[in-house]
This record gives sequence, C-alpha cells and structure tokens, in this order.
Amino acid sequence: MKTPAEYLNCPVFELTYPTGEAAESVPVVAYDDAVRAVELALADAEKYKYLLMRALRRHAAETQVSYPALPTLPLPQEAPETPVRPLYPDLAA
Repeated sequence: MKTPAEYLNCPVFELTYPTGEAAESVPVVAYDDAVRAVELALADAEKYKYLLMRALRRHAAETQVSYPALPTLPLPQEAPETPVRPLYPDLAA
C-alpha cells in the first residue's frame, strides 16, 4: 500500500507569513491536487477491499464449519382463565 504522500504528484508548498517566515510545519497543496489524491486513494482502497473479500470467501469455502442446531424452546401458552388482579387494590375504582 502507498503512503499518503505517494498519492501527491504535485508541488508541495510550505505555509508562510507575509514576512516570509514559516508559519507552521504543514505542507500545503492545491485543492484540485488534494481531491485527485483522495480519489486515487479511494480507488486503491476499493481494489484492496475487493482482493481482501475474495481471499476471505476462498478461505471460508475451504474451511467450512458446520455448527450444531441450537435448541428452541416452545413459546409460553396463554391461559384464558388466569385472573387479573389490580396492583394497588385500594386505588381500583
């Protein structure tokens, strides 16, 4: 994989004050060059993602593991004769 700097094939400038003094140690590139570098990086990421997913699918096909079926519990049955009692009988009107 490339480093981020390898995607920039353009002039890189240093940020300076109007006096010519270096403002920060941050490289500055043109907006279009930065967008082009990001698009190239995203295209490479898609390619690597495709290759990784293909390798994972091949590996999964070679190492197929069967898991035992999980036991299922029956759902509780409703009892129609179950009495409903108020939680607070003093407040029930």
